Amino acid sequence: MIFRLDTDDIAFPDPALAEPDGLLAVGGDLRPDRLLMAYRQGIFPWYSDDTPILWYAPHERFVLFPEELKISKSMRKVYRSGIFEVTHNQAFGSVIAHCANHTRPGQDGTWITREMQEAYIVLHQLGHAHSVEVWHAGQLAGGLYGVAVGHVFCGESMFSLRANASKTALIALCETARYRLIDCQVYTDHLASLGARMIARKQYLSILQPG
Repeated sequence: MIFRLDTDDIAFPDPALAEPDGLLAVGGDLRPDRLLMAYRQGIFPWYSDDTPILWYAPHERFVLFPEELKISKSMRKVYRSGIFEVTHNQAFGSVIAHCANHTRPGQDGTWITREMQEAYIVLHQLGHAHSVEVWHAGQLAGGLYGVAVGHVFCGESMFSLRANASKTALIALCETARYRLIDCQVYTDHLASLGARMIARKQYLSILQPG
């Protein structure tokens, strides 16, 4: 059953009631309180300009445990070479804009709408959304952004303008040792090759909501 959210009440239905594809609810808005409530329950928005806001709570989560990150010898050499400079939370707006404009094979347009960009910039200003920036010769070459919920980093998107820049951002995120888990949300072969895997929602929630 797909629920329609009230514009005034920010509460969500039980995530266990989501459809087989994870779709739980439609409507509502992207105000900070609603977004934070969603993430704390394992729910995230994923939609496009030609649809209403869609909220997902997958029955399985595609995640990466930082200690399971697979780094090839060649990538480790790149990471240690100093070719890239890594910063954190220094260019959040630029990172999300690049993620929105980044062309991906088989993807028509972007799900990172202007409305979504504005909402996550507010979350960043409030200290909940974070970015990792990768620079080459003083220019932004790649990065990623997401929302931190306790010891879980809910990754939203990444981009790369230069080979290995997004991998560098992911390695840097894992090396902060701030997170027990990186929620990758949607399966990709690329992230699977780096060690991401599926876990049951119950296990995911036990890490997201400890105790």
